[in-house]
Amino acid sequence: MIATNEFKRGAKVEIDGEPLEILEYEHVKPGKGPAFVRVRFRNLKTGNVMEKTFRAGAKLEEANVEERRMTYLYREKDVFHFMDSSTFEDVIIPEQIIKNNVGILQENTEVSVILHDDSPIDLIFPNFVELKIVKTEHGLKGDTAAGATKPATLETGMVLQVPLFVKEDDVIKIDTRTKTYVERVNS
Repeated sequence: MIATNEFKRGAKVEIDGEPLEILEYEHVKPGKGPAFVRVRFRNLKTGNVMEKTFRAGAKLEEANVEERRMTYLYREKDVFHFMDSSTFEDVIIPEQIIKNNVGILQENTEVSVILHDDSPIDLIFPNFVELKIVKTEHGLKGDTAAGATKPATLETGMVLQVPLFVKEDDVIKIDTRTKTYVERVNS
């Protein structure tokens, strides 16, 4: 159990069976009436942010949440197979948990998997990944307006905008948080 005076950013608690992470908290002691704590949470399963108020001294249950390093092995229809780096067990994660990160996931990528009661609920990707371009148009000579881009298809099937000088078979660095081009790694 975690009391309100022990709250800190990043602490994980459980309310109504849902694992929540504390984003912000504020102890309020009004001139009249009892003190209370206003807390902003992020639901670890859905990503939704909510705010709740508790009276000072209230206790919340600590969430049974852990983070494990896993390596992506392969995809089978709508499930993804990962190998736990410490136990070498095969862990199956449904596509709903990976969400919109399918396009940056390539074989042998190491990620952190967030588990709640030994069930995967979220993935944390490395900030940057390097992927090869398999298809893109040639940039037109003279078409060099500031920030000009063209679509490129990556080895994972994801399509994103890249600068005109990038060509097929180039390996590029991608920011996994914004799904954008960062730089060309080789040419």
